Amino acid sequence: MLLLAAIASSAYAQQSIGTVAMQDATIAGNLEVADGRAILIGNSAVTARDRTASIALKRGGEVQVCSTSSLHLTAGKGTPGAPAGEQSIQPLMLALDRGAIEVRTSASTRDVVMTPDLRFALRTDGTLDLRLRVTRNGDTCVENRGDKAPTLGVTAQFGDESYELRPNQHVLFEHGSLREVVDHESSACGCPPQPGVSLADAVLNGGKTTAEAQHPFPSAISQGLAPAAEIPQAPPGAVHAEVAATLSYGANAAPNSLDTPASAAPALASASMPPPAPPPPAGLGHKIGRFFKRLFGGA
Repeated sequence: MLLLAAIASSAYAQQSIGTVAMQDATIAGNLEVADGRAILIGNSAVTARDRTASIALKRGGEVQVCSTSSLHLTAGKGTPGAPAGEQSIQPLMLALDRGAIEVRTSASTRDVVMTPDLRFALRTDGTLDLRLRVTRNGDTCVENRGDKAPTLGVTAQFGDESYELRPNQHVLFEHGSLREVVDHESSACGCPPQPGVSLADAVLNGGKTTAEAQHPFPSAISQGLAPAAEIPQAPPGAVHAEVAATLSYGANAAPNSLDTPASAAPALASASMPPPAPPPPAGLGHKIGRFFKRLFGGA
């Protein structure tokens, strides 16, 4: 009996959470690979690359891990005492380190979503459509979509504060604090739009791509999910160009306008040579010669 229980427990612990495309994410933890997709088992971590990584949950639904975001997934045991022939819902704990996720699944009160500062627990079972974003300064944007969405109980990881997030509520917890809440947040909490050109845009542009599509700015950086690259500095002693401009208000100019005179036009700095050194002072013999020359009236 003990051997059978250990085998059953081991088999249950190896249940699959879901799958994700290997090309879209870096995966760590227990996994198997089949047909280019990682099968997440037990306890796994998924870090999206420069695009959204979609995790297809085995129990149904999906979790979108937004570009450059990192998510830990842990599976629990199914509902005890489930009727024979009825598949129990596998509870999940989703822990978002940074970035943003979108969760769409049939959830239960045993599911938990966590951030470094907050813990979200479902008060009732229901269809969950949750958008969650954590910025680098701790600001936590949450959108609980749907008229029939389950109410979420939000508690602080370190403290006694709590908050109730109702269906269709969209809030911002500044710096991850339940004491600093923006009740009617308007900024998006989910994944930024994927770069690319739609078919309609291509047709309207005669098959030509736009400059934005040819040189896209990384959406993960613009949305605050990833740090911007530092601007390289010129090495010491290297000659580099500088731009100088002066804006002045013209008396004859139209109101609220700026007049830039020709003398104040931007000019590119050019490398200039240092001023020539002054000539060496005349010697003492030369000064005495000039004195006697003037004394005796020499030309």
